[in-house]
Amino acid sequence: MFVHVVKSKIHRVKVTGADLNYIGSITIDEDLMDAANIIEGEKVQIVNNNNGERLETYAIPGPRNSGEITLNGAAARKVAKGDVLILITYAMMDIEAAKNFKPKLLFPNEENNLLK
Repeated sequence: MFVHVVKSKIHRVKVTGADLNYIGSITIDEDLMDAANIIEGEKVQIVNNNNGERLETYAIPGPRNSGEITLNGAAARKVAKGDVLILITYAMMDIEAAKNFKPKLLFPNEENNLLK
């Protein structure tokens, strides 16, 4: 049997931008992506603490050490600059492996989205 488990989570980052005219995705500071073990193109669940919206898109790297968290395309309508998000990725694995798996959990600086 296989189960879906949390692979990584970036907890409480602020939206720095929303670009309705971009082709889609979420732009995430590449330092955050690396620390959370998120790869370019990976599916990301986005939970907006300000309005309760939940959506899925894919990750693209933003400039390192920028703190950038930008929602692009249609997803831009689901956020406002300054909203606080939780970004989650999942992995599917054998149930026995899942029992011992430890996800990457990040808690960046809530003011600038940078790693502490």
